[in-house]
Order: sequence, then C-alpha cells, then structure tokens
Amino acid sequence: MSDENTANTNIEETEKSVKTTSAKAKNKAVPQDDFLTNFNWHQYQEGIDELDDKQIKEFEKLVEKNFVDTSDDNIIEGEVIHLTEKDIIIDINAKSEGVISKNEFRYNPNLKIGDKVEVIVDTREDKSGQLVLSHRKARVIKAWDRVNEAHDKGDIVQGFVKCRTKGGMIVDVFGIEAFLPGSQIDVKPIRDYDQYTNKNMDFKVVKINHEFKNVVVSHKALIEADIEEQKKGIISQLEKGQVLEGTVKNMTSYGVFIDLGGVDGLIHITDLSWSRINHPSEILELDQTIKVVILDFDDDKSKIQLGLKQLTQHPWDKLGDDVKEGSKVTGKVVVIADYGAFIEIDEGIEGLVHVSEMSWSTHLRSAQDFVNVGDNIEAIVLNLDRESRKMSLGMKQLSEDPWTDITKKFPIGSNHEGSVRNFTNFGVFIELEEGIDGLIYISDLSWTKKIKHPSEFLSLEDKIEVVILDLDLDGRKLSLGHKQTKSNPWDNYEKDFALDTIHKSEISEVLEKGAIINFNEDISAFCPTRHLDKKDGSKLTEGETAEFKVIEFSKEFKRVVVSHVQTYNDSSSDEIVEEKVKEKKSEKKDEN
Repeated sequence: MSDENTANTNIEETEKSVKTTSAKAKNKAVPQDDFLTNFNWHQYQEGIDELDDKQIKEFEKLVEKNFVDTSDDNIIEGEVIHLTEKDIIIDINAKSEGVISKNEFRYNPNLKIGDKVEVIVDTREDKSGQLVLSHRKARVIKAWDRVNEAHDKGDIVQGFVKCRTKGGMIVDVFGIEAFLPGSQIDVKPIRDYDQYTNKNMDFKVVKINHEFKNVVVSHKALIEADIEEQKKGIISQLEKGQVLEGTVKNMTSYGVFIDLGGVDGLIHITDLSWSRINHPSEILELDQTIKVVILDFDDDKSKIQLGLKQLTQHPWDKLGDDVKEGSKVTGKVVVIADYGAFIEIDEGIEGLVHVSEMSWSTHLRSAQDFVNVGDNIEAIVLNLDRESRKMSLGMKQLSEDPWTDITKKFPIGSNHEGSVRNFTNFGVFIELEEGIDGLIYISDLSWTKKIKHPSEFLSLEDKIEVVILDLDLDGRKLSLGHKQTKSNPWDNYEKDFALDTIHKSEISEVLEKGAIINFNEDISAFCPTRHLDKKDGSKLTEGETAEFKVIEFSKEFKRVVVSHVQTYNDSSSDEIVEEKVKEKKSEKKDEN
C-alpha cells in the first residue's frame, strides 16, 4: 500500500475517532456541531500543536505594536541612532534602518541620538538596498494641520529663518515656508536682517491664506504682549522730572525716539544739546544707551517728551563776570538770517548781531553780505540780559564811526563823487563812503530835464558828482545835489531865447493841441495848433523845418512857447495877450 493511501486511511480513522470522541463529548457538555465548527483542522493536518487562544492574541498585539508597514505613505515615528556629516540614521523597527539627509534638519541643529522624529518612507530600497526616509515630506503632510491648529489656538510655534526676501524673511514652520514681514520681526526698526538668518525663533501664526497656501508669522506679536505689561508698569510710575535710562531707537531730522523699556519717548532736537545742532546724529548713535529726564507727557501718557541737555547745568549759569556790556568777545557764526546772525561765544551761549550793527552803512543789506556760517568773528557786547539769557552784539563798533568828523570830511558846499545805492519815488541815495549816505531829491538831479523817477536818469552803482547842500548831525542825514555841480543853463537861455527872438528848427512831435520843437538837448518849446498855420493855409507837420518866434519864456517854470504864424504875420501885442489868455483858459479847462 502506498504512503498516500496509508495517510488517507489514518486520517479517516482519526476522523472517526474524533467524531466518536466528539459524540461522547456532545452527550456530556458541548453540542457536536459547535465543536466541529470551532475545531482547527489546519493545525491538525499540519501537525501543529494546539496553541492557547490567549497566547495567540498577545502575539497579534506584539506584532501590531512593533511591525512597521513600509508599503504606504503612513507617517512613522523613528529614533535617531546614528549621525554622520551628511546623513542621519533612523530606526523605525523595519527589517533595516533608514537614512535621511542631514539638510532636512537644518531647522534643528541640536538634533542628537535618541531623539524621536517623524518620517515617511521615500524609497523602500535604493540601488544599494538602503531604506531611504524623508523627514521633510512627513512634516509637510502634517504641517497644514499643525499650522491651522496653531493659528486657531494662538499657540507659539518654532520656525527656522532660512533667508531674506523682499520685505522680510522666509521661515520654515513645520516644513512650510512662511513669510515673516520685516515689520513683524521686532518692535524696533531692523537695520541688519542678516543677523536673523539660520536661526530658530518663536513665532505666532497671524494669517493663513488657504487658497494660495500662504502663511504669515510674527515674532513681534510675541514680545508685544510682554512689552504691554511692562509698558503699563512704567507708565503708572512716570513723573515729570524723573530720570530714566533708555536706548536710542530711531533718529529723525526733528528729534530722537528713546525706548524706555516698552514705552517710547521723544527728545526734540532743541532738547538734545545747549548748542545748536543740525541733526541728532552729531551727538548720538543708534542703540546707544543714555539717561534722559521726563519733561512732559499728555493725559494718557502716550506722548512723552524727554530731555537730554536738562541733565547738565545751563551754560548761561556758568557765564563769567568778565562778559559784560562793552567787552569784546569772539565767537562762531552758527545761524544767519536776513535780519542778522547768531554768534556762539561759548557752548550754548549765543548773541545776535543785527544787520544794522554789522556796518556803519545806513542802507539795509542782508547779513550774508558780511558773514558766513562757520566764520569766527569779533564783536562788542552791546546789551546783556542774564535773566532772559539774551545778548546783543555789534561788529561795526570795532571800527571808528565815520560820522565822528563828518563836518571836516564833508563840509557844506564841497564837491564829492558817490555811488548810486537805492532809489525812491522822491530821490536817490548816494553812498559817499562806507557808512555815509546822502539823498539827492529828484528836483536836484537836472536843471532842464523833467524827471518822473530817478531811474530814468541814473542806474544802480553809477558814479555821480554831487555837492553837499545840507548836513543834519543829529539825524545823521546829508542832502546832496547833482545839478548844482553845473551852472544853470537857463541863465543863458533867458538871453538866447528872449521874447520875439526867431529860431529855425524841426518839428519833433505833433500833439492834439500843438507841436513840440526841440531847439537843443535842454530847450523844448511848445507851439499851439493855431500857430502852426503856414501862409498857404496848410499846417506844419512832424519833421518839417520852419522858423518860430518866442512868444513866452519862463525861467522859473522852464516854459517856452513859440509861434510860426507870427514870423510872417505881425499881430498886435493886444492880440498876443488875448491869445495867451485863451490858451491858459483852455489849459485850465482841460485840467479840470
């Protein structure tokens, strides 16, 4: 008989035996069907010893706890068991350890053996048979859940600052690249962004854009809460006159902002130094620690005015007794205005030199004509008020007053040359020398010309001959004349152009009521319209040359009237007088 037949016979016999035993057992306690259903035929056929159900369940639990399934994308927790320069070896309870590039842990430079990390199987078996893991991918899978949870709960998260970008920094948070705006790095302005790169920092997730997968974080939000508590404590203790220590936070052209430990105060540029400064950077630096005094604040203490110079004695309190009215001082020009210049004779002590005290000249000029900022000059103290801390200085007092011997230099009737300095409607001012000016009235400019404004006759800086007409020592005034330097030509014209004299000349201009005839540069005569008739009855026109008889001459009013008609038609003296009366009446009527 073959072995197979023998085995089958044995199985059949065994089944019969089991059935018999089962029947007996059924008669005793257990139904036969339940026994057959629950009997493990596989174990019996394979010859495996029967195991206790309790042992089987414990074994299943142990397998479930320790066996790692590397066939899907489940996130696995592994343990760091070894570190190399490039890689990290992770034990995940698989048939072999996994390897991860060290670059994936840049955010955690303190990683050490024994640390637990989350990973995912990237490659189950590379070319060398190595199990390759990824920590970054595992982080990304869980990242959005973590980020959303941190945002909703307001939890603090740790991130790794990777690099700079436009407007801020890029931060690795749970494997997601989040944006850190420059304004959210710190409560104070950031000048060096690079100092934060490649560092771990705590952040608060302040904004999430689910559509574009953008995350915005803030470090400033974490410290603002602490600062707010500090701020409340500081504000409650603020008092005017209190001296505090602070740090220079920011500088502007008008002052400096000081961080008092969560509370900002402003030192106005005028409260930085007793001396004038153009910018706070001349005496302070950013991040410098200084002591300041509280000068004032508003009701809610949100605006705090600080002072720095007030911590030192006022320079005026140290001004020596040697500085008094009449004493000579030396100083530097610090400010120039049109009305004068401010001279700093010592740190924080200034005096004003008014432009009128810069020169003996009486015509006004700008202070810039005499001094420049930075010039070192000498001056005389004219007035000193220590209580109001004001000082008036003079520069011209260092030289002799030109009016001291004016009567010797410029006696009445003497002739001099001067320069045109200024015009007015009634005359022109002439400078004879530095500090001595005189006025020529418009009527004293020319004997013959009718001048409406001095600028018709002269220009600025022109040189002109003058004669001293009058001198007022008390008022420091000189009256000058220009026409007086020459003889009065009307003395001669009174003879040359006497009544009834006849002169031949060209008509220069024809007017509505007559014509102008220029006999020379000084004498212009007027010929009424009725006296322009020629013998043929026509009238003289502009540009024609003809003879004219003088029918009126006034030296006082510089007036000459002529007639062409009377050169060929002798009228009686009564007719001439009658014509003159008519002309005067007509002129008066026109004036009215």
